[in-house]
Amino acid sequence: MPKSSKKQPRHAPAPYARPGHGGGGGPSSSTDGARGQLDRFEHKMGTSLLHHSLGQHLLKNPLVTQAMIEKAALRASDVVLEVGPGTGNLTLKLLEAAKRVVAVEHDPRMVVELQKRVQGTELAHKLELHHADFMKLELPFFNLCIANIPYQISSPLIFKLLAHPPKFRCAILMVQREFALRLCAKPGDELYGRLSINCRLLAKVDHLMKVSKNSFRPPPKVDSSVVRIEPLNPPPPVNFVEWDGLVRLCFNRKNKTLGAIFKTTSVIKLLEENVRTHRALAQGGGGDGGGGGGGGGGGDAMETDVGAEVKRAVAEVLEAAGGADQRSAKMDIDDFMLLLAKFNERGIHFSS
Repeated sequence: MPKSSKKQPRHAPAPYARPGHGGGGGPSSSTDGARGQLDRFEHKMGTSLLHHSLGQHLLKNPLVTQAMIEKAALRASDVVLEVGPGTGNLTLKLLEAAKRVVAVEHDPRMVVELQKRVQGTELAHKLELHHADFMKLELPFFNLCIANIPYQISSPLIFKLLAHPPKFRCAILMVQREFALRLCAKPGDELYGRLSINCRLLAKVDHLMKVSKNSFRPPPKVDSSVVRIEPLNPPPPVNFVEWDGLVRLCFNRKNKTLGAIFKTTSVIKLLEENVRTHRALAQGGGGDGGGGGGGGGGGDAMETDVGAEVKRAVAEVLEAAGGADQRSAKMDIDDFMLLLAKFNERGIHFSS
């Protein structure tokens, strides 16, 4: 297929780029039948629909598709969410086994092909197909999420799933291998970071299998992995926005000590601003008029002292939370929970 001379900008909303855009397998129950149907379907539309330069590749190994479904322990009564069904190879397998499949596809060409593929079949009534940007869509109810997801939105996609109020049973997701390793990393691992700890705060995460790039046609440049994400129910009693504010701050320099991070001028200034904001909100935003008790001079003096107050509080919090010599790269969820609680006790918050 000749390459287009017009480059797609990185920030363009469509189409989502990912290896395995077509899912895996086919409607046939046998491996040979599924492979044959995939070959015929790719020959028919592959050159005209696939944007190889954007990472759209067909999964040619139906065993991977079957393994994803088996790992999900799919039931006949389940409603399955699939993000990025592409040409529908995984979708057809899901339709055979589930009560209903809610598929969200951003690429209009793939929407048309998937509609054609199920039209007139006994599976058509079980498919609820949304032509939409997943990140802007209000999610309906679902029990499971099984998907070969758009790789460049992997992180926000996962946290949108985990924020969905009715807790789903689990998500079986195909992601880039390096992303999977970061997702599953533990304290002390080289790839351990903000993604790792935030996901583990909200869910149990397991690496299920590595998927070779040779399982795709044409093969992408990197291998993939399948992960299982099971939301914690109930979720931990923590304000996630504030938690993430603290974690982001710490993992910006994960190999530095907490003492070094929290004594920098920029961090102290940020904490001062947050203290002032939360105090203003606690007072109802009012301070300019009147009311009872002391004059404005006391308030001015208090504002002047905020910087010194924050510096003292930071030193005391770090000591109470295990010492200023700790490094984010080796801290676990309990360590950060304690740190956040101690900061909050001193009136220091990480959300504005």
